[in-house]
Amino acid sequence: MKTYVVENGVQATEAIQNLETQGYNRDDIYLFAHDLKRSKHLTENTETNNIGLKEEGLFELMANAFRSRGDELRARMSSLGVSETEAAQLERELDEGKVVIIAQ
Repeated sequence: MKTYVVENGVQATEAIQNLETQGYNRDDIYLFAHDLKRSKHLTENTETNNIGLKEEGLFELMANAFRSRGDELRARMSSLGVSETEAAQLERELDEGKVVIIAQ
């Protein structure tokens, strides 16, 4: 698993291209941003994945409906195999407006 923390969409695109040259498929690359609109926009423009039922499971997906955005993001990162400690650190980066990219 590889994780990148970047400042903006341009850096996100560069990181994703770098992952692709390392052999990662876009289906295995996930992008996180704290703001929902920004997350959706970046995910669409970089053609990366949203975390869905396959990654989280039905219970976790339903539980996210009742969580804060920070809790939801940490849970989604954990569903990819990120430790709770690392997910908390990455969520703090998201709080500062950064973008997190995780490749499995």
